[in-house]
Amino acid sequence: MAVKAFQDYYPDHLSHCYGCGKLNEHGYQIKTVWDGDETLTTFTPKHYHTAVPGFVYGGLLASLIDCHATGSAAGAMYRKENREMNTEPSFRFLTGSLNVKYLKPTPIDCTLQIRGRIKEIDGKKVTIDVDVIANGVITVKGEVVAVQVPDKYIEDIMKSVAQK
Repeated sequence: MAVKAFQDYYPDHLSHCYGCGKLNEHGYQIKTVWDGDETLTTFTPKHYHTAVPGFVYGGLLASLIDCHATGSAAGAMYRKENREMNTEPSFRFLTGSLNVKYLKPTPIDCTLQIRGRIKEIDGKKVTIDVDVIANGVITVKGEVVAVQVPDKYIEDIMKSVAQK
């Protein structure tokens, strides 16, 4: 049986993100899973994700780190509470801060691994260290502080969607 990605558990009204939304047909639709104590997303850049010929645009790399980390934060909170990801109340996170350090140009002609490590869970904040790896080499490092979306925000979204 295939492992479901964290993003597969997101309710439809929270599944429109350009980076990780399963309902955004134009987006990246990344999928994040546990790989031991790390989180893992793989992504194969398209030819148009270029900065200069042969290398990935840095904004894409920052976006991948961002969405990988917010999904990882949700996975970490469920794991901390020893709950299945399809249980309520749901945990959803937004980016509080995103720090990206570009170490080397990232080649465009390979499948990237985005690996996350949960650094800290502090109340409704989760800090995640993220590496982008191309051909076995870390090309970008990131640190994301993800903040849990308040239930009120989710309720407001649901009301707004229901009114449309």
